Amino acid sequence: MNEQTEKRLKALRKRMAETGTGLVAIAPGSHMDWVLGFHPHPDERPCLLLIAPEKEAFLMPALNAEGTREFTDIEFFNWADDVGPVAALEGALAAIGATAPGLVALDETMRADFALLLLDALPADTRRDFTPNTLGGLRMRKDGTEYQKLKMNAGIADRAMQTAFGSIRPGMTEKQVAAEIRAHFSSEGAAPQFWIVGAGGNGAFPHHSASEKVVQEGDAVVIDIGGRKDGFPSDITRMAVIGQPPEGYGEIHAIVEKAVQAALKAARPGVLAREVDAAARKVIADAGYGEYFVHRTGHGMGIDGHEPPYITATSETVLEEGMVFSIEPGIYLPGRFGIRLEDIVILREDGPEILSELPRDAHYVSV
Repeated sequence: MNEQTEKRLKALRKRMAETGTGLVAIAPGSHMDWVLGFHPHPDERPCLLLIAPEKEAFLMPALNAEGTREFTDIEFFNWADDVGPVAALEGALAAIGATAPGLVALDETMRADFALLLLDALPADTRRDFTPNTLGGLRMRKDGTEYQKLKMNAGIADRAMQTAFGSIRPGMTEKQVAAEIRAHFSSEGAAPQFWIVGAGGNGAFPHHSASEKVVQEGDAVVIDIGGRKDGFPSDITRMAVIGQPPEGYGEIHAIVEKAVQAALKAARPGVLAREVDAAARKVIADAGYGEYFVHRTGHGMGIDGHEPPYITATSETVLEEGMVFSIEPGIYLPGRFGIRLEDIVILREDGPEILSELPRDAHYVSV
């Protein structure tokens, strides 16, 4: 077992003791990646990493056992298709002393049939929870290695955005702009993940992707992009304006920028996440555009592009140093245009550090 896995298992067991959790069950996916640095092939065959206060074990499909063994020395309890997983699961729970854990924390992303298989193997009075109080809480605070990978990806995204700025012209389609963005991510060894290019009225749809709509003079264009390299993602939103901006654009861009700055000012260790959302939302509401800010202010980012903490109007999460999240207020005017400005930040002792080096000013395209 490598040093990082040992360190993270130790931290997880500390959280388990603090919360009275007798078992954490993790399926192949990002939680397992965080603990082990890998995960076995995910399919319909039940595969679970079972972590008890003293020991851990894998419920492992025999089909995947040999390929997985080279990555870990954790004990396997294999099962084959012609026998089924029930006996192997019972053996794994007994081996780690978790036949009656009291409270089990389930990976909230696991398949429902995996969860029911596990719960059926435990006493009927076992209490159930998900991972926010244990594993999820640990994942929200990034270490130095995670920060460096996120910072690297932010730089790639900055350059992909600059490629978009350099290529966008009247007469291009949104899809053609998106192709330039994807090509840049690929040129730096990053896998393109998403490419929102919303010109004119399409920018008023927050999750518009890219269409055959032709970019025209007078369009404000929302460009929201992200890629992934070395297991971590990026996410950034900036604005391009083609020629003369649409009526009211400058005023609304300034309002959204002010909302970003208010959220940045509010984001401090010890503050509730909802207070950051409230700070951004108040700026937009006070300017008369509250009904046009239709989504949360931000989401966490780490191994997953969207993960806790979520910066919402109802979130009771207490922000801590090391948390990484987006700040991305927006105003969306149906039939006219949308404006969203997004930066990813890591929370430091004295406030947020923005990972991007790219200014939030609109990029104006001369025509």
